Amino acid sequence: MAKVAPKIVILEEGEDEETVYLSPSPRASLDVQYHAQAVHFQRIGSQADAEDLDEGSLSGQVGTPHSSRQGSGYSTNRREATIAKIARTATFVRRLAQRHDESVQGRNELMQSLKFNHSMPMDVRSSCSTPPPASLILAHETEERRERRREWLRDKKARLKRLWRLFRFNPMNTPLHCWLLVVTLTVLYNAFVLIVRQTFTQLQDEGWKLGIWLLLDYTADTLYVIDMIIQSRTSYIDKGLLVKKTPQMLMHYIKSRAFKLDVASLIPFDFLYLIPAVGPGYLIVRLNRILRFHRVFQFFHQEESRTNYPNVLRIINLLMYLSLFIHWNACFYFLISKGIGFGSDEWVYPNTTLEGYDSLSRQYLFSLYWSTLTLTTIGELPGPVIEVEYLFVIFDFLAGVLIFATIIGLIGGIISNMNIRKTQFQHRLDNIKQYMRYRNVDKALQRRVIKWFNYLWTNNQSMDEASILESLPDKLHAEIAIHVHFETLQRVKIFEQCEASFLEELVLKLTPQVYSPGDFVCRKGDVGKEMYIIKKGKLEVLGDDNETVATLSDGSYFGEISILNIKKKAGNRRTANVRSLGYSDLFRLSKADLLEVLEEYPDARSILERKAEETLQRYGSTEEPSEEEEEEEEETIDEGEEGEAQAVTEETNVKLKEMEQKMRQLKGRLNSLVNEYNTFQAKIKQRVSALEGTR
Repeated sequence: MAKVAPKIVILEEGEDEETVYLSPSPRASLDVQYHAQAVHFQRIGSQADAEDLDEGSLSGQVGTPHSSRQGSGYSTNRREATIAKIARTATFVRRLAQRHDESVQGRNELMQSLKFNHSMPMDVRSSCSTPPPASLILAHETEERRERRREWLRDKKARLKRLWRLFRFNPMNTPLHCWLLVVTLTVLYNAFVLIVRQTFTQLQDEGWKLGIWLLLDYTADTLYVIDMIIQSRTSYIDKGLLVKKTPQMLMHYIKSRAFKLDVASLIPFDFLYLIPAVGPGYLIVRLNRILRFHRVFQFFHQEESRTNYPNVLRIINLLMYLSLFIHWNACFYFLISKGIGFGSDEWVYPNTTLEGYDSLSRQYLFSLYWSTLTLTTIGELPGPVIEVEYLFVIFDFLAGVLIFATIIGLIGGIISNMNIRKTQFQHRLDNIKQYMRYRNVDKALQRRVIKWFNYLWTNNQSMDEASILESLPDKLHAEIAIHVHFETLQRVKIFEQCEASFLEELVLKLTPQVYSPGDFVCRKGDVGKEMYIIKKGKLEVLGDDNETVATLSDGSYFGEISILNIKKKAGNRRTANVRSLGYSDLFRLSKADLLEVLEEYPDARSILERKAEETLQRYGSTEEPSEEEEEEEEETIDEGEEGEAQAVTEETNVKLKEMEQKMRQLKGRLNSLVNEYNTFQAKIKQRVSALEGTR
């Protein structure tokens, strides 16, 4: 697109407009301005000439040359003509100087207005009467574009820096684990494919096949380089903190053993392809790529800690290593057969010229079959004939014995781990059975116990949650308990208005329990020391005549009045029988645990007491217990406390007796040591006396 030069319009008073086109450069614009001034000067000169002609015509009318020749009048007329001409010249020069001064003054005002206008906002600048030169405006716009470009480059650099900061990986997060899977597949490609391409040259005997293989090889090399960059951007834990600074992550990677292996795996021995005697078919030069195998170990280690089926992953891992070893051994067998000569004896691969033995699939499967039978030491194969064959078979037998023992041990360990839960459960059940037989427990009760155990196993409730979670820190233990039981606790209406922190403290005190069909959770008249929350199942509340008064289901609760010390007619005793209709999962909350939590949350205590009193009023049990009932209840509690105190006293007496017995034993040993010391001292005195007597 052609550029049109800007134009400036010069207007003079009483004259037509004249348009002068300016070039973009300031120097050219000034030249054009000088040219415009020259145009004005020429115009002035032409006007002066016209006036001169007019005055000449007038003087011609006053005096002619003919009349000037007459006497002294000629000189007078000539002098007057000269004076008039000088006057016209002076007028022309004066006008020319005036025009020049006006032009210079206008140019100075124009430059000042330009400087003034560009220092002001656009709306004020546009209100100025004198427009700036177009070339200077273009120069200013060019500077603005450059400034905008510099700002854009600064913003782009800042965005790239932010992206680079984000381009770091946490070793525990999923993105890095997914990348490890990609690197693992790349390493396994090199481990499986390089040796088979070196052995069976038919895989790359054509140009297009070789091109595909080279493309895959250098794609794998590119992934290796990217993997090194990612490892240098992977954070690590130092003194319990996650290090995320780029220099520290880079130095940590450079100092690691993995960096040395990664660099060794990328040494470009591929340049040996340029040697005619080597060529692209000599793939031994790329075997250093297998040094990246430590990333495969890292991937399977992380995957074993992530998956919910670690035993299945261990079996897959074992089969992969076994397949890789058998694959390499098969390739070595075929290479040795090629070196000795196909069909030269019974041990090597048959002659490839025979029908059925010339195909690539037959060659590989035959070698793989031979390798599998040799390493697993099963089946009969032709014996070796020459020394090289003997050495290779001996090595295979030794490796096969080691592999067989390793497989047996790993498979046995995996199977044991898969059944460890069932083994522990069966051990508990056997102990219960043995105890019931030893104590001659009723057969019906034994069947109920066995059914209860079977229900636990069927519903995956056979594990001991307390023993499993006790190894965790208190904070993690609390979070797991909240995640598992918090939803059930929120469904309990009595806890609806309590704050979340109170429920989080309370959920740690819940104890899961399972009841069989027909089991009584509590009986009428029992002293209430705990409340129950139904997680799953149904329970029935029985009256005095064993009739069902009410049915409780998921989220229901009972026993809260007894543990809150609310005065009622029945005192602190149960007022009804509660029986499980089927298998029911309950949470038990003891009185001591609840009161311990309520000490820290007095508002929750008042809420629970108010709701318990509303429950009593709803069922008409607000009468206070009589003094006799209170005394009877206190006597029952006192008897229980006396029994507990008596048990503690008996235990203390037993410990005191044991301590007295140990003290007697220590005293006897001390006496024997004192006697030995006295005897030794007496012997020393006798020897000293004997020595003195000898002297």
